[in-house]
Parts: sequence; structure tokens; C-alpha cells
Amino acid sequence: MTDDDNNDQDIALAGLHLDTLAVRAGIARTMEGEHAEPIFLTSSYVFDNAADAAARFSGTTAGNVYSRYTNPTVRAFEQRIAALEGGEQAVGTASGMAAILSTCMALLKSGDHVVCSRNVFGTTVNLFSKYLAKFGVEVSFVPLLELDQWRDAIRPNTAMLFMETPSNPLCEVADLAAMAELAKASDSLLVVDNCFCTPALQTPLAMGADIVVHSATKYLDGQGRCVGGAVVGSRHHMEEVVTFLRTCGPTMSPFNAWVFLKGLETLRLRMEAHSRSAQELAEWLQQQPAVDKVFYAGLPDHPGHELACRQQSAFGGVLSFTVTGGKQQAWSVIDGVRIMSLTANLGDAKTTIVHPATTTHGRLSEQDRASAGISDNLIRVAVGLEHIDDLKADLQRGLATLG
Repeated sequence: MTDDDNNDQDIALAGLHLDTLAVRAGIARTMEGEHAEPIFLTSSYVFDNAADAAARFSGTTAGNVYSRYTNPTVRAFEQRIAALEGGEQAVGTASGMAAILSTCMALLKSGDHVVCSRNVFGTTVNLFSKYLAKFGVEVSFVPLLELDQWRDAIRPNTAMLFMETPSNPLCEVADLAAMAELAKASDSLLVVDNCFCTPALQTPLAMGADIVVHSATKYLDGQGRCVGGAVVGSRHHMEEVVTFLRTCGPTMSPFNAWVFLKGLETLRLRMEAHSRSAQELAEWLQQQPAVDKVFYAGLPDHPGHELACRQQSAFGGVLSFTVTGGKQQAWSVIDGVRIMSLTANLGDAKTTIVHPATTTHGRLSEQDRASAGISDNLIRVAVGLEHIDDLKADLQRGLATLG
């Protein structure tokens, strides 16, 4: 697809609703006239002549060069998720962590400083504190909701503010507009992990964020089939990310891109269903004697409820709760379920349940887990698409093990 083709598509898609973009954005039919998006399973491409090859390699002529960084199926996914997020361009990556790594390696340099919310995915913490530190990037971790601490942590060399909202696994909700103002005032990039909400429920770029990252493995796929990621933002910033991927290679495979394309077609329908069931399950959990506290922004007593109502169209499919006791009691509940899948993934049609302190956040120090609110009696549930009554009955089996 040429740059002119891209411009024509931008014009054609202007003003369309998310549901239409999720089905139509990124389509570029071949001479075969196929209706469904094709999969281009090729490593390289044949050029018309030597001059054409030279022009494509130099970038003076648009066209495919090598599937590490130019593939029509991956490009279709990139165009579709960019349209859904309201970004100028997107870049597909091999995983969600590859999306975060690519963003940082492309846009940070030695001597830069990052302020990151404490309540992020445990592997994200390790990336910043262990690996990027080797390259001279400093990081300060602050509570997601304490705007004053974000402000105090900013230094003259701060280049990036990084956050998840809602957070994993406590579902804390940050004020995106306020964070965007803070980033702009400090000449920093605001990078938002939008994995929990997806653009079906929340569009951080519209609220002032500079870049959105995704683990496409989660809700963008929706059925737990493939691993992938995405970075969305301005063409200026994405140009740097593309250059990093072209050089270092953590790119999305064409087959996975095709799977994600089909997943995006049902994104809003699935997110509405996930949210509806999660809301009902959270309200039910609040009534259970063995449950101490439920963390879900859809509950009126959640500290972020009012803010979530303003910046999200629904509250998502992930919730967490604490049970009376400690790790053994939490494990007993998890081991007592029969329908829910004990796996650390989320965003699946199948409901998943996990113990964050010993899995997703298990590599953090005990002090870091305590600072992030990850207690030993905390359980996370990512509500799938099963019937809600069956999910309640399944959790009841688990809770019954506590007596």
C-alpha cells in the first residue's frame, strides 16, 4: 500500500464509529478481490528491477522490503488499531512487553529519567529497574493516584511518565487529563498501557496521552490464541519505534496479526459483555462472608468510581478481591474452582483466576509488593464470557473451602 493509499483510507474512515473501524479499517484488497483479510506468509518480496529494489530499501519509494518490518497483514492490524485508538500510526510488536521495550529503546537515551506508577505489571517493573538501568536510564516509582508525588518525582532529565489505568490487579484509576497536563508541563512523554480497557472503553490519546501501548495477547485477541503487542501514537514518535524494530527485530508475525485483526472485529461486543459480567460478579462478591474487600471501579464505593465514569465507557472485565486469611486461604479458594482457568493471562473468552503475589508479581520483592498493595490474600479474576450464574457457583465452590 502506498502513502497515497494510506491518505485515501484516512479520508474514507474519517468520522466512522469504533464498531465500523473495528471491522473495516486496514483493509486493502489484492487483485484477487478477497473479502476477508489475507495472510501474507512471506519473509521477503520480489522487486521489479534493481532500481526498484534500491528505491524501496532507501525508503524513497513505498513498498514491502522484508517482513521483519514491512508485511501487509501486520500493516492492516497496525492501521486498524491506530484507527481505534485515534492515533496517527501504530506499530505491531512480538508481545506486549516488546511494545513497552520498543517504546523505551526508541524514545529514551542514557541519562534520561522515567517516572513510573508503582502498580504496573511486575515484568514492567523489572524492565525499568533491572534492564533499562543497565543502559543508564533512571526510574522512580510512585503511587499511581498521588499526583503530588508524580510532580515531586519529576527531574530536569525526566523524559517519560509511564502508567497503567486501570492498574493491574487493584483496578486503580488515574486521572488521564491531569497526567497529560503534568507531562506537557515537564516536557515529558505520557505513555499509557491501555490493556485493561482497550479503545472500546477508553482512548487515552484523546485525553492528552502521547503514546498508548497494548498487549494484543489480551483483549485485542480475546480468545487466548496468540502473543503480540502494539504501540500507537504520532507518526513522529512511531518513526523512531519502527526504526528500532527494523534494527532489532521484536516484530509481530503475519499470522498473529491476522488473528488480532479478526479479534478486533468483535472488540466492543466482547468488552461490553466482560464488563457486564464483571460488574455483577463484583457486586456478588461483596456479599460473601469470606471476602474482605473487592477491587473493581464499577462499584460505587471504589475510590476511582467517579473518575472511571468520566473517562471510561464501562469498567472492564478484571477485578480482584481479598479473602479472610493469607496465602493458604487464597490458594484454597483458587484450587476449589472447577470452571475458571488457573492461568496468569487475561482478556480471554474463558474466565481466568490467579494469585498475583506468587505469579504475575511474584518476582517483585516483598517490599515492592507491599508498596503496590499486592497482599498474600489477594485473588485476581479476569471475567470471561461464560454465564454469570455458573461463574458465581464456581467461586462459591472455592469460597466454601474456607468454611
